[in-house]
Amino acid sequence: MSAFAPLAGAVGVAAHLVTLLATLVQPAVGTAATAAAVVLFTVLVRLLISPLSWAQIRGQQRSAALAPRIRELRRRYADQPDRFRIELVELYRSAGVSPVAGCLPALAQWPFFLVMYQLFAVPGGAGDQSGLLAAELFGVPLGHRVGDGLPGTAGPLFGVLLILLVLLAWWSSRRMRKAVAMPGAAPAEGEAVPGAGLLTRVMPLLPYGTVVVALVVPLAAVLYLVTTTAWTGAEQAVLRRVAGRDRATSPR
Repeated sequence: MSAFAPLAGAVGVAAHLVTLLATLVQPAVGTAATAAAVVLFTVLVRLLISPLSWAQIRGQQRSAALAPRIRELRRRYADQPDRFRIELVELYRSAGVSPVAGCLPALAQWPFFLVMYQLFAVPGGAGDQSGLLAAELFGVPLGHRVGDGLPGTAGPLFGVLLILLVLLAWWSSRRMRKAVAMPGAAPAEGEAVPGAGLLTRVMPLLPYGTVVVALVVPLAAVLYLVTTTAWTGAEQAVLRRVAGRDRATSPR
């Protein structure tokens, strides 16, 4: 049994949706209609999970607001590290702050990414039946991978997309480093916030994983990765600005 068998129904739905989107945009973009449909599909996915992104930003703000109380706990229980950890966990729990909350938007995308992978990677699957595997972008089939070779326009196309992913990964990593460096967003030296230390070190490296993944997935999935990474950066910038304005104008 295929490891992706449980996704068969979702893949079929995605195939119909991508085909519908391609039909709608075909008069405007011609032979690139299916590639454009993949981009639109990605945008729809991001709109669907946008509440998680907003919850992530609010969670980070609540975490930063806890800084004075954390300092007070550290002072009060300086000689009782076990009690400090217990009180710190209780503080985060009562404030509704979780160290893993920042990962939720990324985790929520994986089922959709797997659907896109299955749609364009499996001959005889839903994508094949819908004719999606025959679709091309600048003469390169959307099911083509870097490992299949880079003849003709495949080399420049994958090259541009990979460069975009590297730049977007750098942008996302820089934004994450700034976020964890905010007062209260990361634990002070020697402070034991369960799981926070590891996440603080690992999260800025996660965006570069998209570049590695792009080397082994079909072109359609690479388009998904580029679109969703760009969306994440823009969305985070907008949400932080809105959240900061709301915080500044809210009554103290």
